[in-house]
Amino acid sequence: MTITELILLITIFLFTSIIGVVTGSNSLITVPAMLEFDISPANAIATNMFALIFMSVGGTIPFLKGDLLKRQDLSLLCVLTVIGSILGALLVIVIPSKTMPLLISIFMICVLIFSVTNHHKGVEKKEKPSPTSLKIGYGLTFLLGIYGGFFSGGYVTTLTAAFIAFLNMTFVEAVAVTKVLNIFSSLIATLIFMSQGLVDYKLGIILGITMFFGAIIGAKFALKMSNLWLRRIFIVTVIILALRNLWQWFN
Repeated sequence: MTITELILLITIFLFTSIIGVVTGSNSLITVPAMLEFDISPANAIATNMFALIFMSVGGTIPFLKGDLLKRQDLSLLCVLTVIGSILGALLVIVIPSKTMPLLISIFMICVLIFSVTNHHKGVEKKEKPSPTSLKIGYGLTFLLGIYGGFFSGGYVTTLTAAFIAFLNMTFVEAVAVTKVLNIFSSLIATLIFMSQGLVDYKLGIILGITMFFGAIIGAKFALKMSNLWLRRIFIVTVIILALRNLWQWFN
């Protein structure tokens, strides 16, 4: 990889990390970008996952000062994520990568339908969720943890929507909690990828540091925005990503 290519890749990772703190779905952009520079799919996924650890830590730091992460069920959500991520990382060698664009598009469309039809969700703080909603929310946390450990593209986006829909979180609260969970998801998956020798550490550290500072910037902006504006940014991004991946599937 030339210096020019590395600078271009760093720029892409910086931009996506700033926006991705709110929207998620960084890997839907960063992994294809890495593939354009002749990095193998397995190495691209593994190295990107390594860099996501840095991004998740950076994105979490600005949220530590407030009460957004003081949830009683945060530990449970972390455990469910860890178990799911272990299973997901082991699926990389089983599921064909060609199926990913269609699968991700379906996820994005479902998230979009939910967001549009439930325009009050996530904007204002609601009452505590019902026992049934809690069970669904925890179940989705586990299932999405599997997907997050496998690829991560669209993981935080769908997890954000699930938390808003079933755990009655506001957008800013969901953004904060998903950053914490993504630390565990990315870390577990990366450890498995490391054991298989798939991580490019030199490139991963460079891109990881880039995403760390980009995430801090993005999180600080998120804290200053209202839940309504976070919702608008979220929906626009989901529409763009869904169309992008459908185009990729059909072409």
